[in-house]
Parts: sequence; structure tokens; C-alpha cells
Amino acid sequence: MSQLQIDIELPTGKKYRQPRGLFINNQFVESIDKKTLDTVDPSTGKIICSVYEGNEKDVDVAVKCARDCFENVWNDISGTDRGKLMYKFAELLEEHKDLLSDIESYDSGKPRYTNAIFDIEYTVNVFRYYAGYCDKTHGRTIPVGNEKFAYYEKIPYGVVGHIVPWNYPICMAGWKIAPALAAGNVIIMKSAENTPLSILKMAELFVEAGFPPGVFNVVSGHGPVAGAALASHMDVDKISFTGSTKVGQIVQQLASSNLKAVTMECGGKSPLLICDDADLDEAAKWAAFGIMYNMGQICIGTSRIYVQENVYDKFLPKLKKRVEEVFKPGDPFGKETNIGPQVSKIQQMRILSFIDSGKKAGAKIILGGKAPSGFPEESCYIEPTIFTNVTQDMEIVQEEIFGPVVTVSKFKTDEEGIFLANDTKYGLGASIFTESYKRAHNFAKKVQSGQIWVNSTNASDFRVPFGGVKITYKKEPGYSSKVIDLEVLFDFFLTSFIFLVDSISANVGFETSFF
Repeated sequence: MSQLQIDIELPTGKKYRQPRGLFINNQFVESIDKKTLDTVDPSTGKIICSVYEGNEKDVDVAVKCARDCFENVWNDISGTDRGKLMYKFAELLEEHKDLLSDIESYDSGKPRYTNAIFDIEYTVNVFRYYAGYCDKTHGRTIPVGNEKFAYYEKIPYGVVGHIVPWNYPICMAGWKIAPALAAGNVIIMKSAENTPLSILKMAELFVEAGFPPGVFNVVSGHGPVAGAALASHMDVDKISFTGSTKVGQIVQQLASSNLKAVTMECGGKSPLLICDDADLDEAAKWAAFGIMYNMGQICIGTSRIYVQENVYDKFLPKLKKRVEEVFKPGDPFGKETNIGPQVSKIQQMRILSFIDSGKKAGAKIILGGKAPSGFPEESCYIEPTIFTNVTQDMEIVQEEIFGPVVTVSKFKTDEEGIFLANDTKYGLGASIFTESYKRAHNFAKKVQSGQIWVNSTNASDFRVPFGGVKITYKKEPGYSSKVIDLEVLFDFFLTSFIFLVDSISANVGFETSFF
């Protein structure tokens, strides 16, 4: 058996062959130093397998292959032909969705039937959507006078580096890959060290779809090594990063090596307001989903619930009952399981430390608060946890926990609710439950968030913008950052060249600008 492939038996008994190598130039290869990293089943704590771990030298090889492909092959392929390749890839992704869902669940702990399968189906739609953009990179003519005319074209950046998180391995990869390819770029992807398997398996489909060698490359490895090498590489033209805010700041600093463009989405602490005219049963259903889905490992998770004080006592037992009934920790491959383990032991311990912080600060736990019984000691489960009796200055209210932990507080007036919603350094998502259009629109106007949901939460669609509006915060002034918007994400992977053409002498000059 090749060292670059390994036979794996899934918990279902199904067997498949898993690639282990770095994926460079349409081939799986060993890393130069031959180092490997283990990936673990978080439901048992047992090692699934090891994959080759890339470093600076491997990243450099991948970049050189990608650059050669971009300049000599991919850049000469028409948008229409790129679209055909992407449509073919979407078909193959759909054809292999069951296996990819199995791998995603095994490697990350996602419930296979109520979570992972939808991630793959969503990614299929993302590729089909952006395949339609491939031949639509239209420029414009610009009137500048009677003797001259100007026009600009949109052109790809070139070599784009993608750094993806472990909470949505294929889904987040798809958000980055599809628009970048549609815009005509080539890609080096640094997968998350906790969840490398599904992306490596997916890489095989790029070969089967007919993509030229060098268009799509994957380097498995650790962020401080492979990720840093990619972000700082002098021949990478753009970086797209999804992950924690602290790491995002480091990535942005590293990208300054050659002033490469950076697109980032760096987490959230989303508020959910429940007004006194809301349907409380619907509010409880969505509030539970908004923080417990994907084990709370979701950047837009509504982890801060604010309930108008005159309905607080009615709402709280409804929320507790909903979480108890629907989100019981279970086997990721169980058909009724809605919540699995956290992705790793490190993540589990991090969440438990936040829970301990809340208890020490005086918050009250009305549900959960510990690792559940009945699972292997090495597993990474956390009980869905609800805190009450919290104050705004508590760590569990202000910091992104990234787990199935929610705080529930009261507010009196709409103005106070909006103030509390904005009392955070994050601005990624926010939700309100009300039967009043006036209230909803006022909330949407005044809450500092990239997206607002009314009578739902965590709603995401590949056709709809996705993005945040800050870190900006009254306690931490002086820093502001706007992040990714999927509606214009296609244009984020293009740069505009403006051509000024003298219609008399036919001399050509140009200016460049980032679009």
C-alpha cells in the first residue's frame, strides 16, 4: 500500500481509501521533511490516521506550481471553459456527498445526518452558483471626453492563499474556492490541522473534473508554520482567512510582507433579542438552534440572549425544554443526533474553562455545565449549557466561547435591548423576535452587525451577503475592521485594470486599482 493512501473503516462499517499526502500539482506527495500530524475522532479520542504535514518549504513548492499554472495555463482558459469545469466539479461533489459527509462527521464530530450532509449539499450549490459567474467578469467603458475613451477590465489577483477553519471544513473551503476559481485565480489551501481528511478527499475530484495541475493545491499543516508561510509568502497575491480574531490580526500583519490583499471573517458574539410581542415557542426553537447547532462551533452563533423582562419568566422554561429535548449529546453517526462532540480535547477544555469562569463570576447554570456521562473519557463532549443571572462585564458574555453555551439576560425597553446587543467588540450577526415590522426595522438599523435575522437565526444562503462590521468597541477604541461579504466575494478575487486609450494616437496607458 502506498504511503500516500490509507484504508479507513468508518464507524458505519463502510471502507474507503483516504489520501494522506499534500495535494500539489494534481498529485498527492509526501512533505519534504516527511513529518506527519495525527487527526482524531473527537467522539472517542482515538487517532483516525496521520497525514503529511507541510511547512515553509512545502508551501513554497505549492506556490511555484500554482504560479506556473496561472501564468502559462489557467490564465489562458476562457471563463466559459472555467465554468464548465466548475459545473463538472459540482456534479462530482454531489455524486460523492455521502462519503464526504461520512468523512466530515468522523473527523470533526459533526452529526452526520442532521449536520454534515447539509454542509456538502450547500457546497454543491455554492459551486453551481459561482460557475455561472465565470464568464461574467465584465468591465465598463468610461466617458472621459470627445478625443479619448477609457475602459477597465476585471482581472484575477493570481495566486490566492486560503486558510480555513475546522468548524466547517468543506463548507468554508467552498466559500473561498468557488468565487476565487470563478474569478480566474489559482489556489493554495491550508486546511485546519484538526480536520484535514475531507478536503484531501475532495481534492481528488478536481483531477477527475479535469482541472489543470496547479489550479488547486492543499497543504495540511499547523497555522503558525504552514499558515504563516502562506500568509507571508512574497509570491502570494491575496489571502482569505476565516478563524479567530487574534489569529486574523497575525495573518494581516504577515500579509503586509508584500502588501497582499486580505479578506477575513473573524468570529462573533451574536445577540438575540426576544421582545414581549414575540411568538415565544418559535423564539425558543430558534434560540436553541442558534447556539446549539454544530455544537456551538459557529461564528454567527447567537450566544447572547436578551429577553424583555415581562416575558422572561415565560420564555426561559421553553428554551430549557427545547434544548433538553432536541440537543442531547449523542453518536455523530446516530440518525437522530443533533449535537456531537467538540472538535478536540483542547476545545473541550477551553469551553469548560469559560463555564468555570461564569460560575466563579456568580452566573447561574440552569442546564448543563460539564462533560456528559456515558461517553469515553477521551471524548470531547460538552453538555448544552444555559447561564442566567449574568452581567455584561462577565467573560462568558463578552468573549467568544465557540461552544454550546448561551447566556440569558433581561432588558426593559427597546433602547436598552439595542444597547446591550451592541455592547460587544463583535459585529457579525444579530437576531430579533417580534411581530412588529417597526421594531424589526429599527433594530436592523441601529444594531451594529453585518447581518440581521428577524424571527429566525443563523440563516445563511449562498446568494445572500455574509459579513461583519467591526471590531470596534467603546472599551477598546481605535481599531475597526470590515470583513467578508459573499455578495461581492466574487469581486474580492478580482483586481481592476483601467485602460486609458487615446483614440487619435492609439497610445495605451493604464492605472491599477484594487476593486
